Amino acid sequence: MHAPTRLLVRSAVPRLRPARSLHTTILRTANVAPVVGTGPPPEAPLAENANKAYERVERRKRQAEMLKSAKQIRTVAEGKKGGVLQKRFWQDVTVREVDGALQVFLDSRALRHPNTKEVIPIPLSKPNLASALALEWDQLTSAQEATRSHLIPLTSLVCRALDIQADDAAASSVETAPIRTSIVNTVMRYLDTDSMLCWAPPAGPYDLKNDAGESLRDVQTETAKETLAFLTSKIWPGVTITPALDGHSIMPRSQSPETQAVVRSWISRLDAFEIAGLERGTLAGKSVLASARLVAEWSEGSANTGDALSGQLFGAEEAVRATNLEVDWQAMQWGEVEDTYDVNKEDVTRQLASVILLVSGTGKA
Repeated sequence: MHAPTRLLVRSAVPRLRPARSLHTTILRTANVAPVVGTGPPPEAPLAENANKAYERVERRKRQAEMLKSAKQIRTVAEGKKGGVLQKRFWQDVTVREVDGALQVFLDSRALRHPNTKEVIPIPLSKPNLASALALEWDQLTSAQEATRSHLIPLTSLVCRALDIQADDAAASSVETAPIRTSIVNTVMRYLDTDSMLCWAPPAGPYDLKNDAGESLRDVQTETAKETLAFLTSKIWPGVTITPALDGHSIMPRSQSPETQAVVRSWISRLDAFEIAGLERGTLAGKSVLASARLVAEWSEGSANTGDALSGQLFGAEEAVRATNLEVDWQAMQWGEVEDTYDVNKEDVTRQLASVILLVSGTGKA
């Protein structure tokens, strides 16, 4: 026996939806008050008030002139466009020998240190440096450009060397001079992360190789081998320099205490121009090894080691290639970013070339 089936009967009563309440407000027109003037009408102008009007105009002219003069003074102080600094106050730039040193003259004014206001003397053995310094100032188009350090990089570098020289003379000993000590500590920090000692891991099956079949690691080790041979045979004999990054490690390894002591001692004995050049080269190329080789091969001072190891001097372009191998390799693989790679390369080349100008002289020029 089957169970009875129940059928749902739809109710015939319609469902009522809830009513929606509408609120209205009574429209009222705005009651705008009429605009009327208050007070008595102005008096009619008299003849005697005409002179007062002229005086008022003259007073406003004087105030405008005073404001213009004040604005011009502020413009000159801030170095903005439209001031006196926009004009070049010299016509010719020359190099003269004065009191046993070379000096750069802007017309009849000797070039001075921006901080100490003393004349900048260049040793007689560095005529190329003096000529390059004069050329730098001859290319300026206004006095305002002389206030921007990035437009006078060689002047800043020479002043840095003169500051080190003055600081060494004021200290009780060269080793305790504050500026020299600060430079040594800064440069030594770059030794543990030297760009020439950070090598890529061994190449895998899908890694890029050049036309000679070499990987990035092969090129890095071959480039570093030549520089290390020069340094360990002519500058730091008997020193062992190990790579900072090797294999798949991500944490740099420090050099041995013996190596650090030898390198620190060599840097501390450099003269003012040599240590200033070493600092500039290290900060530009992020490599103590490349900067040390530049100073050693081009210096006219005590750091000079004689002839180059391979018979050819290690110049600025060679130093740029040695310190930017990984960047060049990435650009070869993925392409260059316009106005980025080329601009950075030219800037590093300029800074390393200024090191050569600073340390070289008649003995090595």
